[in-house]
Amino acid sequence: MPLTKEKNASIFSNFGGNEKNTGSIEGQVALMTERISLISSHMQKNKKDFGSNRGLVQLVSKRKRLLTYLQKTNLTGYRQLIEKLGLRK
Repeated sequence: MPLTKEKNASIFSNFGGNEKNTGSIEGQVALMTERISLISSHMQKNKKDFGSNRGLVQLVSKRKRLLTYLQKTNLTGYRQLIEKLGLRK
């Protein structure tokens, strides 16, 4: 099930400051994390869906690049974000 407009707005309001701030790194990473969880649950049911698998790998690598940028520019924001999302231990 794709993300709805209301779900996108709630993600950006929680992580990006307000729902109109769609360019914030924190909001983009949170949105990608939500999409990654949806695609990975799809991949558990459909193991031979190689197109979705490729999209999942691309999305994970894009999130990693954004997190690396955030870590270099705003370390405290990076630490808060990964703790909120539960990405790294």
